[in-house]
Amino acid sequence: MSIARKLIYAASNGDHWFLCVGEDPEDVFVLHEPNGPSGGRPSRVELSTFLSIGADCPERLALLGMIRSLVAASGATVPASSSGPEPGAAGAEPTPGEMVAST
Repeated sequence: MSIARKLIYAASNGDHWFLCVGEDPEDVFVLHEPNGPSGGRPSRVELSTFLSIGADCPERLALLGMIRSLVAASGATVPASSSGPEPGAAGAEPTPGEMVAST
């Protein structure tokens, strides 16, 4: 099995976190490799789990920074404000019992 990986963060204690993609393009996860002296084993962390860890966690902040730089490099922009749904978007369905005005 071939896994592509990119370093997200290297801690001062020797732990490393990598953003990984498996053979299936939808198989995206974080691999934590603990430092040798700790005796720990590498562990796979699902991306949603990794992003939900503590807000000040340096490895999480590093991944968010990596994502920000990818978006910035793509030149993607978001409108400053939105006054309504996208053109062509479906409207909300009335809730049960709500009166629907007919024309």
